Amino acid sequence: MAAASDKARFFLEQSVPELKEYERKKIFGADEITSIARKRSDFEHKINARGSTPTDYARYAEFEINVDALRRKRIKRLGVKTTHHHGPRRIFFIFDRATRKHPGDVGLWMQSIDYARKQKAHKKLSQLFTNVLRLHPTKPDLWIYAAQLAMDDHGDMSEARSYMQRGLRFCRGTRAMWLEYARLEMAYIAKIHARREILGISRQKEPEDVPEQPQEEDENVLPLPRLTAEDINPDVGEDRADDVALRHLDSTPAWSGAIPIAIFDAAMSHFKQDSALGYSFFEMISEFDQCPLASTRILTHIDQALMDTCPRSWQAQACHIQLPTFNIPASSPEFPSAFRKALRRLKEGRSMTDGEAPLCEWARSWLQRVLEVPDVDPGISAVAESVLKSLG
Repeated sequence: MAAASDKARFFLEQSVPELKEYERKKIFGADEITSIARKRSDFEHKINARGSTPTDYARYAEFEINVDALRRKRIKRLGVKTTHHHGPRRIFFIFDRATRKHPGDVGLWMQSIDYARKQKAHKKLSQLFTNVLRLHPTKPDLWIYAAQLAMDDHGDMSEARSYMQRGLRFCRGTRAMWLEYARLEMAYIAKIHARREILGISRQKEPEDVPEQPQEEDENVLPLPRLTAEDINPDVGEDRADDVALRHLDSTPAWSGAIPIAIFDAAMSHFKQDSALGYSFFEMISEFDQCPLASTRILTHIDQALMDTCPRSWQAQACHIQLPTFNIPASSPEFPSAFRKALRRLKEGRSMTDGEAPLCEWARSWLQRVLEVPDVDPGISAVAESVLKSLG
């Protein structure tokens, strides 16, 4: 117990100059300083005692985050100058001690990562991800989160791909890893598409298949087409946009959808052509209707693969049925012919599938969504309602 008290006293003494500065500059009053010191003493004795829990560290960090937030507001209101690094440094130190004491608690790691992200401490954030992924390499959510932050916060697609590739080495049997990897690539395509739209760069032709470059074989690395426009960053400021490079993206794998297709093929091969996984890929890709050319190419590939390998599965039939109406609004003149083709596929699929009941259940949900579209043509509504009745 004496050792715990000595440790607590040692850490408390480190904060004395900081508290004196706050009192001298009248950021906090004497009573507030006393209250802060007392709370810190309680927390330090608790976390240094035997049997401390992750919750003790989390509460300590939360208290210090609140104190630092109040300090920032007081400084802004009073217009005084003070040392800004005291608060974040103390909070990071608490999180470091917490993760050393309880390295298996992922919640503490995530709290630390979230705080580093809010503080825009990019070097610290990278270090935290390195440490937590080294300790928990089989947790797919961590790899996915790291890749998303690399993409969203830094616009660094190379780093995001690196996280997902390394994550697949340890979590190859996790379906979410494959799906989120493909989603990441689709988000990248959508960002490139948005930049081209802003710059007024229109597409002149359909994306062509780009031959894959020979790569050194590695069973732990998912082979992907080599990028020829890897240096294009859709998140840089407009004043730095490379118009010429964006205009030449038409034939690159990053734009044409070759990378999501490669991910899909590898995933289906690993999971023995599982139609449920293929359906999940199809539904996810369908969400990216803002880049229709790439999405249509990928969906067509998924549909063809499912119909070739498992045509009697209701999931394969569901993908095959809805493909003709992808990205065609119900109010569009092209929709009736596409809808007619989809209904013809539905009729054929009901006789082919091994499980008609699941397909009919899916079809009812699909047709109901068509009926819920505002200003849908009365003729289409009548046909959809008729088919709904026939489904039972």
